[in-house]
Parts: sequence; structure tokens; C-alpha cells
Amino acid sequence: MSARQLSRRGWLAAAASLGLAGVGAGLAWRTSRRQAQTLSEAEGGFWQQQFAQLDGVMLAASAFKGKPLLLNFWATWCPPCVEELPLIDNFFLQNKAKGWQVLALAVDQAAPVTRFLTQSPLSFSVALAGFPGVEVSKSLGNSSGALPFTVVFGSSGHVLHRKMGKLTADDLGVWVSLPV
Repeated sequence: MSARQLSRRGWLAAAASLGLAGVGAGLAWRTSRRQAQTLSEAEGGFWQQQFAQLDGVMLAASAFKGKPLLLNFWATWCPPCVEELPLIDNFFLQNKAKGWQVLALAVDQAAPVTRFLTQSPLSFSVALAGFPGVEVSKSLGNSSGALPFTVVFGSSGHVLHRKMGKLTADDLGVWVSLPV
């Protein structure tokens, strides 16, 4: 094979590679757009939901719209969840005057949550999501359904941040400085 034929094959291979890369980038962009649209629809769907409080009274998510909201999915059987609750409570007490709200959705049953809150009361709203709470968290970006999972909504009702795993003081410090 001559040098000219090798050169031509090299150019053809490069062109084919660029074409395939373009197709791949296009598919990735399309998938990313679809996922963003799905998450945006889930945000809207969240605000339509209601959750039972421990006293049986329903709590509408829409009651929290209009101010920044830290939404935390937790359970009494989840050690990192339980460990982060005092930090979240402190965050709420320090920032409620600035308009911050906190809602903890327990992916749990009423009896253990009641026992837990009797021993360790919290200053913010707690409601029961039960097992369906896993699906709610997944709809908000928690693809694995693991706990703890936290979502920060801005005043507009749109998600500003998500965190899988135990929160830190640094996380909360960053979030409180977000333009909400």
C-alpha cells in the first residue's frame, strides 16, 4: 500500500471518528435535555403533594413555596440521617428569620418517628412520606433512592442544589449563601 493510500485511509478514519463523536454528543445532549425536563416536571409535581404529619393533619408541600426550603429525606433506622438532624435543626434556628424553611420527610412509619421526636424534638416541620417517599426522592434526582437525601429549593420553587449522603456544616454554609 502506498503512502498516499495510507494517508487517505487516515483521513477517512478521522472523518468517521469525528462523525461518530458528533452523533454521540448529540445523543448525550438530547438525553441531558430529557432528564432536565423530567426533573423540572418532578419539581412541579412535588409542590402538588401532601404528606401526613404525626398528628394526622395533612401538610401541603405548596405551603412552603415562595421561600427557600431545605427538604430532607430521612428515616429513624438510618444512622447518618439521625446524626445530621441536630445540624439541620441548628441551621433552621439560625436562618428561619431570613426566610429559610425546613421540611423533613420521614421514609418511615409513624411509631418510630414519634418515639424518635419524643426523645429528640426538632424545631422544623416533620411529615411522613413512608415508603412512597423513596419515589418522591427519586423524582427529585435521587436515582438510587438512598438516604439521607437533601434538596434545596429557591423561593421560585426550583431546585438549587441536591446532596446525597450526610450533610456537613460546609454544605449548609454554601446553601445559605445561595441567591434564593
